[in-house]
Amino acid sequence: MTVSLGRIHTEMPHLIRRKRQLATDTFEAEVEAPFVARAWRPGQFIILMVDDQAGERIPLTVVHADQQEGTIKLIWQRVGKTTAQLSDLQPGQTLAGIAGPLGSPTHIERWGKVVCVGGGVGAAPLLPITNAIKQAGNNVVMILGARSKDRLILEEEFRAIAERLIVCTDDGSYGMKGLVTGPLEQLCRDDRPDHAFVVGPAIMMKACCQVTRQYGVPTTVSLNTIMVDGTGMCGGCRVEVGGKTRFVCVDGPEFDGHKVDFDLMLRRLEAYKDDERQAFEAYKGHRCRIGLGDGH
Repeated sequence: MTVSLGRIHTEMPHLIRRKRQLATDTFEAEVEAPFVARAWRPGQFIILMVDDQAGERIPLTVVHADQQEGTIKLIWQRVGKTTAQLSDLQPGQTLAGIAGPLGSPTHIERWGKVVCVGGGVGAAPLLPITNAIKQAGNNVVMILGARSKDRLILEEEFRAIAERLIVCTDDGSYGMKGLVTGPLEQLCRDDRPDHAFVVGPAIMMKACCQVTRQYGVPTTVSLNTIMVDGTGMCGGCRVEVGGKTRFVCVDGPEFDGHKVDFDLMLRRLEAYKDDERQAFEAYKGHRCRIGLGDGH
């Protein structure tokens, strides 16, 4: 069944064709969603429901779309109840619903030299964007960061795109030891890029924007706020950009990073932390009671 809302399509159910684990708590799946695959562009995302009983709606990155196969590739991190449910599904099983594509496609120009910075699972939405930036004729330097080697994803994919790839891990288990802001500042100081794209945890994007602002490097960020419906009606994704209220799901997800009020965004991201933690623990307890473990 397919319901069309303008350019947004809601399809159900969706067969999971392939699934694999990319890193600790990080998974990738190829899912049937032909209408989304046909319309998706880099920078856009989908809203997904695992089941239709008491299913939560969650936004997820589309990493790739195959129009001929009618599939989209999704990457997510197991951090809460719904992403845990999704992680426990296997090829041959189905998802209750997918709505999309949502958000505005990435604005791409031929800037010249572009530095792309991806932190953790933020590397996933950055991959198709980086590829589009490269195809537009830009020279790409990629900074890829993770907490540790076992959480690093998509290294080889970025290596195939970028003229230069810098890998950082917080604990020094792989690549350079330290945060992505270190090599970013060095690049801005020694060979100033014409533009920067930064995707990752909110605190990381804030820190990167503080660096690029010092050196006058225009910076685009992709925000990962709380979302419910993906159409701007619920207001859960609202942020302040340049002193004005914007809705990430319809006005974004990409904004001028130097204008985003990250402190307000970080406070709003904490709103449901306790509820999310309780739901996750209850789900893990249920899995153990029925003899299925916790999905790891």
